[in-house]
Amino acid sequence: MPTPNNEDKISLVIAGRSHSDWSSYRIDSDFLKAADGWQLQLGLPEKVFPADIVRGAQIRLQVGDETVLSGRIDSVRRSVSRQSCTLALSGRDDAAILVDCAAPVFSANQLTLDEVIDRIVRPLGIQRIRIQASGVSRNDKVVIEPGMRAWDALAKAAAGRGLWPWFEPDGTLVVGGPDYTTTPVDTLILKLNGTGNNVMELDDTRSINGCFSELTVLAQSHARRADSKKQVAVVPLDIWNEDGSVRTLSGQDSGNTDSGQTGIHNMKAVATDPTVDYYRPQIITQGDTSNLEQVNWRAKKMMSDARLSGLDIVALVAGHRTADGVLWQPGQRVRIVSELHGIDAIFFLMGREFSGGRNGQTTRLRFKEDGVWIPDAFPREKKRHHRRGKKKKEVAIVKVWEK
Repeated sequence: MPTPNNEDKISLVIAGRSHSDWSSYRIDSDFLKAADGWQLQLGLPEKVFPADIVRGAQIRLQVGDETVLSGRIDSVRRSVSRQSCTLALSGRDDAAILVDCAAPVFSANQLTLDEVIDRIVRPLGIQRIRIQASGVSRNDKVVIEPGMRAWDALAKAAAGRGLWPWFEPDGTLVVGGPDYTTTPVDTLILKLNGTGNNVMELDDTRSINGCFSELTVLAQSHARRADSKKQVAVVPLDIWNEDGSVRTLSGQDSGNTDSGQTGIHNMKAVATDPTVDYYRPQIITQGDTSNLEQVNWRAKKMMSDARLSGLDIVALVAGHRTADGVLWQPGQRVRIVSELHGIDAIFFLMGREFSGGRNGQTTRLRFKEDGVWIPDAFPREKKRHHRRGKKKKEVAIVKVWEK
């Protein structure tokens, strides 16, 4: 088990100056949260508040020499009493401005992901942007309404390509998804005899709330020449060709040879989750949708999100690093072995929280089922090697049709 490292002190870097020796801190990072938050607190025996720590100031948070968050100060609280003088700070990463501010759009527009980045994200000061995905050839347009938050517009456009946005510790905006072929960074062990244990607490919660056996997405589109034909297709979970391109839906002409522009009044995609063993249906309606494949993406994404809510594993470990000295970071894959829970599998690290104070440094790790969240950012090989035993049950789109 990694021991707390005195060199892993928390530093707040602001205007080129580093402030450390905080009495308590909390630094959160989670894919499912739009903006990562942080809190710091410090006692000031000299009763002198630093002049450069003000609301809105740009900051970097470091663990040792490694940056774990870039953002701004949201609030500064200065408390003075007869016995003490305390400075408390809180803030978020660079996603905060996208979460707080409306997209600079004054009429409804259909925009691609690239257009959303150029017209909404960059004007708000986000300049370092990276697409982290392979094989995603589509760039469908989505409707952006006036008053929509910039983050919601970005997330909606990213979802149109089966992706998700988040910020890296250095402030880079990433639009993509996880690579589920990476090697697990560590093994968390909790055995009854205590041999090799490196987990302080382990909580396993499984719930049927929010999970469905069948999820139907209904949508329609405006007139487009490309959508003038009906399509009927069965779409498996793996909708990628061997070269990484998206497998096209099989088009079947219904006898209508009209090549003019015709709108599609009814598009439907049905996704199923075989891990729900009794009938629990859900129906979702979408507004204007560009094409049938976008409905497929949304159905699969919604069902994956629903399945994701069915499992939560939270582990508390000492220190902020793995056994190999790597800082815990969302996106890592970790093997968990717990005899009492009956767990021996690889899970996806969705979020982590660094905290410290009188009780030392600890990290709370939040895990989800591996391979479920944003599963198509990196196409998997057609040939897969499975462990002995039952094949993993996967979310699949079983039927797609439109009228």
